[in-house]
Amino acid sequence: MPDAMSAIPEVSVVLACRNEEDNAEAIAAAVIEKLEPIVESFELIFIDNESQDRTVEIIRGMCARDPRIRLIINTRNFGQMRSPTYGIYQASGRGVISMCSDFQDTPDLLPEFVRRWRAGTDIVLGVRETEKSGPVLGFMRGLSYRLQQKFGDYAIIPNATGFGLYDRRVVEAIRRLNEPEPFFRGLLVETGYSIETIPFRRPPRAGGKSNNNFFTLLDFALNGLAGSSKNLLRAPLYIAFFISLATIFSLFGALVALIVGRSWQLWLFAAVLEGQFAMLFLFLGLLGVQVALVSERTRNQPLVLERERINFPQES
Repeated sequence: MPDAMSAIPEVSVVLACRNEEDNAEAIAAAVIEKLEPIVESFELIFIDNESQDRTVEIIRGMCARDPRIRLIINTRNFGQMRSPTYGIYQASGRGVISMCSDFQDTPDLLPEFVRRWRAGTDIVLGVRETEKSGPVLGFMRGLSYRLQQKFGDYAIIPNATGFGLYDRRVVEAIRRLNEPEPFFRGLLVETGYSIETIPFRRPPRAGGKSNNNFFTLLDFALNGLAGSSKNLLRAPLYIAFFISLATIFSLFGALVALIVGRSWQLWLFAAVLEGQFAMLFLFLGLLGVQVALVSERTRNQPLVLERERINFPQES
């Protein structure tokens, strides 16, 4: 591999990771196994978002053994939007594949991604057939998709997380948008380039523990809906969410009271009042988000700050 550090690869694979010591070596081996028979050359870029386990140490060892494996170490946790997007921007391949490091984005699709891309499709996305989640989380995910499709500037593809292959010109088009909180799966649609989707069943997580919980997923959905937000400016959106839950509870109480023959008027009054407050806080939150967006664009803040990068070609 004498030219692995300098030649422009046909394909780059960007693997976002945080606390993936149980998966890092296995996912790299699986990706290499799928790509070596079908592409001229490739690179694997791990971007680590402040892991607290041995993830960085393990990837360092892989970098020492294989110059095609590269590592970016962030100075802190920059979140699930900024860090993967920054990794995509650092890729040099003519096609760029983005995927998670925990096998929930299956490497089995990589040959089909490459085949369709070579056939002329600009964006090839894997779409999960099902999402395993509880009723509340499932309801919130569905509500998020409906709101984005109804009120967003462009409709995102449900259950497409961004796992896929993007042509170099797609990546450069999104980079030029200079979004401070890039909702990448939405930006892919916004570019207008050709998209094909491939359905797949989401496999169980191979090892370790997911970094996602209800609130991180809620935060991701709110970012996707609103564009971007910052710190306390997001608070009214959370307040609106919890007041909406109270509204649903009051409506349910009114229904129960009506069925059992009790007084239901106060329950209904409470639901109407709570609904009004929920709408008020929702619009305050969206207004705050837009203020934050203007502030971020004025600051021109980088997506992430690097602590270190390993195995990347020297920049001239």
